[in-house]
Amino acid sequence: MIIFDCNGVLVDSEPIATVVVAQELQRVGIQVTPQVIARYFTGRRPADVFVEIEAATGHSLPVNFATTVALATLRRLRAELRATPHIAYALSWLRGPKCVASSSPLDRVKLSLDVTGLARYFERNVFSASDVAAGKPEPDLFLHAAASVGAAPADCIVVEDSPAGVSAAVAAGMTAVGYVGGSHAALNLSSELSRAGAREVIADMRALKGTVTALRGY
Repeated sequence: MIIFDCNGVLVDSEPIATVVVAQELQRVGIQVTPQVIARYFTGRRPADVFVEIEAATGHSLPVNFATTVALATLRRLRAELRATPHIAYALSWLRGPKCVASSSPLDRVKLSLDVTGLARYFERNVFSASDVAAGKPEPDLFLHAAASVGAAPADCIVVEDSPAGVSAAVAAGMTAVGYVGGSHAALNLSSELSRAGAREVIADMRALKGTVTALRGY
């Protein structure tokens, strides 16, 4: 089975999401840039991100902060979100079962897939870190996705764009492929993904089929 992260892999959502988070943090008195959010929190579960921000700043966020961010993000995604270049091509030609395993809440993941026309490739195989005890870089989400679809971890290939996601895949006993073609990707992302354990790193989704074929050995 091939497991896809959603944000930054299937859809080009990270620039939208990081701007929203930074703006909402600024509204409550925490001065931070989208670049800082992207650098330290890409691939992480929102609840975990906000806990770490509170701990780092000593600033308690409003009780409804997560909801405010989620609603603002959904509004922007509906209006602006686009699929990752060539991802429909890759999904059309990859054989075998596929699923999505994202750190985002399920409503955001489903909206992202619907807006970009990618939902048809995954049917009901869409999973969120909200359903597990620990988010990435812990392996819980990927193990949950594999168990739900009936796949052995060793038979799973994970496509990820963040070191946290690659680390989670490796911890789950899965093979990780890094993706660095997103508009948010930093210059050193390829080396960071390799250090986290990615077996291969690609910058173009048209290369994914050949990469998966080589990793599968046929």
